[in-house]
Amino acid sequence: MLISGSLVGEDSLLFDPVQLPNGEARDSDPCNDHPLSDDQRIHPSKVAGDRASLIAFLDYQRATLAMKCQGLTGGQLKRKAVPTSGLSLLGLVRHAAEVERSWFRWVLNGEDGKALWPRVNGEFADLHVDDADVEEAFAFWREACDGSRAAADTVESLDDTVEFRGEVISLRYVLTHMIEEYARHNGHADLLREAIDGEVGE
Repeated sequence: MLISGSLVGEDSLLFDPVQLPNGEARDSDPCNDHPLSDDQRIHPSKVAGDRASLIAFLDYQRATLAMKCQGLTGGQLKRKAVPTSGLSLLGLVRHAAEVERSWFRWVLNGEDGKALWPRVNGEFADLHVDDADVEEAFAFWREACDGSRAAADTVESLDDTVEFRGEVISLRYVLTHMIEEYARHNGHADLLREAIDGEVGE
């Protein structure tokens, strides 16, 4: 199965993490068969305000991870392509889904929830992908990103705060942390993709 614009059926998009600045969904899917040199992402504005900039940069980082997965088979997505690491592209997607849910739904929205992939021998299972369902992982990721946007939209100000496990946390912090989270793992994704098929690109 190639990771492309379709997931289960002809009309099912694999992942569409990017929205236009006005909040409307974009028409194209960043996980498609375009080469990495064909950048389908929406680049953040250089003059937007704080909130719009943070949201745009987070969507840009989400789309970057999606771009690193495009055109690969399930086997390639599961491949631990860097000999010294247990990371895979699919593991990063599963991890991103868990992190989206934990920060936006559990922390920001105060929802109760369980991990999508429970611990195995005391370790988080999101990075263990040998028997993972590729379609399920991308579906969970897409759903998590949609939920994150909805949760952020309910918060009036970047400086509005919630209390979580004895800490006071603002929307500004959550968005900034999520950008950092994706940016760090997208560096891993760069190395993984190049090791899998030689494709490089921002």
